Amino acid sequence: MILDAFRLDGKTAIVTGAGRGIGAEIARSFAEVGAAIVCVARTREELLRTCGAIEAIGGRAIPVDCDLVAGDSAEQIVDAALAAYGRIDVLVNNAGGGGHVPTRHAADAHFDAAMALNFKVPFYLTRAVAPHMKVRGGAVVNISSGFARAANVGSIPYGGAKAALEQLTRMMAMEYAPAIRVNGIRVGAVTTENMQRNLLDAMPGISEKLAAWTPLQRHGTPADIAQAALFLASPASSFVTARILPVDGGVVLERSAMELIARAEKMAKG
Repeated sequence: MILDAFRLDGKTAIVTGAGRGIGAEIARSFAEVGAAIVCVARTREELLRTCGAIEAIGGRAIPVDCDLVAGDSAEQIVDAALAAYGRIDVLVNNAGGGGHVPTRHAADAHFDAAMALNFKVPFYLTRAVAPHMKVRGGAVVNISSGFARAANVGSIPYGGAKAALEQLTRMMAMEYAPAIRVNGIRVGAVTTENMQRNLLDAMPGISEKLAAWTPLQRHGTPADIAQAALFLASPASSFVTARILPVDGGVVLERSAMELIARAEKMAKG
């Protein structure tokens, strides 16, 4: 049956940033279709909550709490996955963030932190799992952002790091083919706890504006991203590699987000 192509039975998936938001939803969704999950994040309490949700639906999951930018984190994650399940088939590099700072205040520390988490961590972790994936074949899914393409005020370190992640995706796909497929998802405006707290609650009215310049007229959800990640991680996308899939409601990212918001405001006034 066609739905069998979306199953991950007998496979092991590592998901970073799995404590909440998009990462937690990806981990739970992958478990629902048969994968054993290695949930990775800094906060153990959040990881235990994600693992508990997976176990509640009959899945298998282990928590690995670590600082991803630490020098030995890749080896720690790989060792934990192999000790628990004996194999690694899928890696989702979801952990990211930081690097949002007014240009006049941007300093080396902002660039270093953004590049470390959004670019270096996916590089080193992908390189660490690659030898184990080559045995049976595998898939890597990198979670990027619309700011890799869209112009925005005050996000140069973050946008630059996500743009680097997208080029990493293409180059690693070439290097590891045909055994390992490497793809990415360019995420649009998705309502997560961080977005709710740092943007929607902080800027009254911005929620409606974001929906107005999105052709599908709504924000994304973590489930939207998890379903796209499942496609790219599963045999359903066996002829897809080196691609960045936009999951953004149809936003034309080459245009400035600020311009689109201004246009939406003008249209709303008639």
